[in-house]
Amino acid sequence: MEFVVRDMQESTNSLMRRLGYRPAYFQKASESSIVRPLSGRDYPRFHLYIKQRNADICFNLHLDQKKPSYEGATAHSGDYEGEAVREEMERIKGLLLE
Repeated sequence: MEFVVRDMQESTNSLMRRLGYRPAYFQKASESSIVRPLSGRDYPRFHLYIKQRNADICFNLHLDQKKPSYEGATAHSGDYEGEAVREEMERIKGLLLE
């Protein structure tokens, strides 16, 4: 699920801490990848990609149900829509727009 928050004057690291996320194991140069586990384990977890575009921040959120099935794979059981993803998006927007 993609959404944009306009006119953000906050660093990605500050956003990550405020939202309760931590860095994911892999990163791309053009975007940050952060996760928030739903339990004490690594999965299931919310996975959020963040891209800065001037003063706007673009978010791409999904729910990883489990880790990739085999080594070297990037595919996983992920939910890109649904109630849990919508609720997390609303939680994030609420925290950022306070």
